Amino acid sequence: MKRLIVMGCGVFVATLVMSAVHAADPAAVNREHASKSVPPTDCGGEPCDAVLRGLFAFFDRHPDGLDANGRSCADCHMPTNSFQLSPANADARFRFLEWRRQWDPNADDPLFRPIDADDFRTNGDNANDFSNLRQNGLIRITFPLPPNVRLVVPGSTDVSNETFVDVWRAVPTVNDVALTGPDAVAPVWPRDPNPTGGYQLDARVTSLQEQALGAFINHAQIQDQVPQRMLDDLASFQRVLFTSPRVRALSDAVRTGAPLPDPDPSLNELEKQGKVVFERACGQCHGGPGQSTGQVPVVRFHDIATQCPRPVDTVSPPRFEFAPCPVRLQRNARTYEITQPTGSKIRRTSSDPGRALLTGVAGFGLAGPQDDWNKFDVPGLRGLRHTAPYFHNNSAETLEEVVDHYTELFKRAKVIAPPGVVPPLLSTDGVHFDRPFVPEERSPLLAYLRKL
Repeated sequence: MKRLIVMGCGVFVATLVMSAVHAADPAAVNREHASKSVPPTDCGGEPCDAVLRGLFAFFDRHPDGLDANGRSCADCHMPTNSFQLSPANADARFRFLEWRRQWDPNADDPLFRPIDADDFRTNGDNANDFSNLRQNGLIRITFPLPPNVRLVVPGSTDVSNETFVDVWRAVPTVNDVALTGPDAVAPVWPRDPNPTGGYQLDARVTSLQEQALGAFINHAQIQDQVPQRMLDDLASFQRVLFTSPRVRALSDAVRTGAPLPDPDPSLNELEKQGKVVFERACGQCHGGPGQSTGQVPVVRFHDIATQCPRPVDTVSPPRFEFAPCPVRLQRNARTYEITQPTGSKIRRTSSDPGRALLTGVAGFGLAGPQDDWNKFDVPGLRGLRHTAPYFHNNSAETLEEVVDHYTELFKRAKVIAPPGVVPPLLSTDGVHFDRPFVPEERSPLLAYLRKL
C-alpha cells in the first residue's frame, strides 16, 4: 500500500511540475520530447526538489522527528475537495469511520481529534461531539482575548474570567495561494497585523511558512520544533497549486513581470455580460490578479454581515433583509464586553469578531467601516464553483445564496451611509448609486462566477 501511495504521489507531482513549466513556457513541450532525460529545474519559480519534498510533507501524517497527533495537511485541505474541507466530506468521513469501527474498534481518521470537538473544553481528550465539524465543516481557532475584551457568561450578564475564546472557521482552499497573501501596495488600513492583507481568513499570518507552522502547532499538536526546510518545502508545494493552467500562467506573469494574460476561459454571451457586472459590482473589492486587492479607496478588510447574528433593519417594512443565520451556526455566537479608550464599556455579540480578536478595536468612536469588528480579509474567487459552501463560516450553501446575500448587503450599505455620502462600495463616481447589480443582472453574474 505504501508503495502505491508513493507512486501515486510521484505521478501527481510530476504532473504539477510539468504543468507549471508548460504554462510558463509553451516551448517546454517540445523540449520535453527532445530531452526527456533532463528533469525540469524550475517549477513555476520554485525549486522542483522542494516542491517534491513539500508534496510528501503535505500528505505525511507522521513526519520524521515530530511528535504529532497523526494529522497531515491533506486531512483538512482535502485534494479530492479542491484542497478545502466541506461539511459533506467531513460528515461522510465520520460516517465511514463509524462503519469501519463495527469491525475494527481501533479504526481511525485523524480529522477527528478531540481538539476540534465541540465538547473539548469540558471533556478534553475524551471529547467526541463533532457537530461543528460534521454539520458546518468548521474547525476550532483559539485566540487570546485582547486586554480590553472580555467574554460575557452565556445566559447571564456577568463577565467571564476566560482569557481566550474559541471561534469556528472554514478550511479554505490552498489553491492559487501564489496570487494571494499580502499586497505590495501602500497600506490602506491603519492597524497591524498585515494592513495590506495576509494569509488565513483574517490576514493574521504574513507568510505561507508561518501559516504551516501554525497548523503544525494548533491542529497537528506537534511537540517538537519544525525544521525550517520543511516549512519552506510546504510553501513551495502550495505555490504550484492552481485552479487552472490559465491561472498558473497569470501567476507566472505576475512573478516574472510579463504582461498579464486573461485567466478566464472562453465565455459565451451571457457569461460576458456577467463579467461586466462582476467588474463593476464586485471588482472594487475582489480586484488585482489574485482578486483580493481592494481598489483605492476601498480597503482590504470588510464586514460582509455573514456572522451570527446578522443585522436586522428596525424599519417596517425592512429596507434590507438578510437570510437568517442557519440554526446550525447560531450556537457559535458569544457576547463580548469591550472597554473603550474613554473607560466606558460596550457589548457586542458575534459568532466571530474577526480582526477585533487581534486588535481589540471595536467601537473606539470609529465609524463601522473603520473598526475591526467582524472584519475579514478579501479572498480570491478562482475555482469558486468547486468550493461550496461559502463565506468564513460556510453559511451559504450555493452561489445563488452568495449573490442574494450581496443584494441585501448593498441595500444595507446604502441605508447606513451618512447623509450625503455615497460609499465607494456603491458608486463608480462618488455621486451615483450605480455599482450594485439589479435583478436582471443576477443570472449573468451567476453564469460568470461559475466560470471563474
